[in-house]
Amino acid sequence: MPTRLSFLRVLVRRLCAEHATIRRIHWKMSADGHGQAAYAVDLGGHTYSLVAISNDLPADQRSDRVIATAWDAAFVLFDGIATPTDIARIAEQAPKQEAGRFSPRDLVLSRANKSVRMWEATVAALRTGQQPESGMIRDIGYLMRTTAVYGNGKFGIADRTLIADRPGLEGPFAAEMLTVYLIRHFTLDLVQHVGGGTLDPDLARHIGIGNATGLGMAPFLVNHPVLLNNWIQARETALARVLARETMTKAQALRIKTLAQRAQKHLADWHVPAEDHDNVLRRLEEDWAIFLMHFDALPGHRPFAALWEAARDEMASLQELLAALLIEVCPEDVDDLVDGMGDRFGPLIVPFADTDVLRAAIKADWAWALAHDYEDTEQCRRFWYVSEAKLEPRLGDRFAEPGAELETPLDIARRVARLHADLPDRAQPVSEFTAHHPDHAHAINRVALLSRYPYAEIRDNLIAATCRPIDMLRCKLSFFGATKFDPKSDLWTRITLAQGAPLGDELRPEMDDWWLPAMER
Repeated sequence: MPTRLSFLRVLVRRLCAEHATIRRIHWKMSADGHGQAAYAVDLGGHTYSLVAISNDLPADQRSDRVIATAWDAAFVLFDGIATPTDIARIAEQAPKQEAGRFSPRDLVLSRANKSVRMWEATVAALRTGQQPESGMIRDIGYLMRTTAVYGNGKFGIADRTLIADRPGLEGPFAAEMLTVYLIRHFTLDLVQHVGGGTLDPDLARHIGIGNATGLGMAPFLVNHPVLLNNWIQARETALARVLARETMTKAQALRIKTLAQRAQKHLADWHVPAEDHDNVLRRLEEDWAIFLMHFDALPGHRPFAALWEAARDEMASLQELLAALLIEVCPEDVDDLVDGMGDRFGPLIVPFADTDVLRAAIKADWAWALAHDYEDTEQCRRFWYVSEAKLEPRLGDRFAEPGAELETPLDIARRVARLHADLPDRAQPVSEFTAHHPDHAHAINRVALLSRYPYAEIRDNLIAATCRPIDMLRCKLSFFGATKFDPKSDLWTRITLAQGAPLGDELRPEMDDWWLPAMER
């Protein structure tokens, strides 16, 4: 579930605090919505521009897959005010995406495709002086769906270090979230331009940006253990602070009941085609409806902790929903934690004195990894690799597909188990041990990381046949601020971002209230 700590929430909260205004600085669009646009916004004392290129994409070229080579729209977040020369350059290069040439002033590169059904229905309604049907907006939730939002130096764009210390962009993925928010603003402008009408603000506010995400995102959590630790630690610290509160104010009591009811409406709005995933949602909707009674009988002493205790035996998804709700109600306990969610310095670890200390660390922190039998084919069936064509992570079957010799080191649990098995009976310097076993260096580093960063490791066997990458995707996407997860398999999902967020002319502190939005019936 998204929370106040989710990166898009943090970005929009900053925009609201600064009373930011989105300005359209360029608009050269045909009647059917093909051409160029640019927007500027001030954030943290700097100005950024979104340059948007809208193309006429044949239906047979529209695809969510990363291997696609053409899209309905392409975008660049530009550092500064984009001049006509900048816009012309970006208009030539952005539609090429990975094949284009970019500059250090290009901060983020993205592309998107239309949700054709919602786009066409919205245009048709506006052309007849009507509003689009609210049920369609509730069920789909976006006019365009991004298939990539690239940052951090990919394909020649600016490296993260160039902007990491800037106010407003210092948090994780802040530049990418700014891009997403501005893309949402552009899609609303574009559909009103093509339809020749104005969307009702209540409906427009409920239109977000879609995203299609696959395996490319999953290994990030493994490859960035300090970031993972910092994200989870911030969330756990926020929850602990709230649960430690002795009392609840009348305003908090009213707020918590209001949000609990909103969550119920949000669940009722959230349906997905995949039967197994929808069954989980319907069970959560039913359980939450029953759990609502606890919000009407809050004790005077430690009421937040009492709610958490009441959920002790509930399903994990209900506990996640409750945690997000409790965090939402107490911003004064939460918002300062965003300052520690980045990774400014990289891993800060202390080397092990000898192999006995290393063994003790494994025994203390890695029992879950030692519990698996890696000689069992089902415990090592999967292997992760990087595709040659698109340089994107993929997941193979070790016993049915070629390429296992190109496996990337995401088998952390197995590596630590092998390290443990090879440790000598008598203590020796770790440097001496690694001189004879250089293949264990990576595992030793991971053990050292977990000793310092308690949330740095996904405590599961990521090469087992039962590995579900969708769970890794959902974890990362929830920190982005995603809602309405719509899994298409265990390998990829569609989501919605910025649904319910204030519009571009509504960026004021009082408008930052859009956790789990629900369509008014």
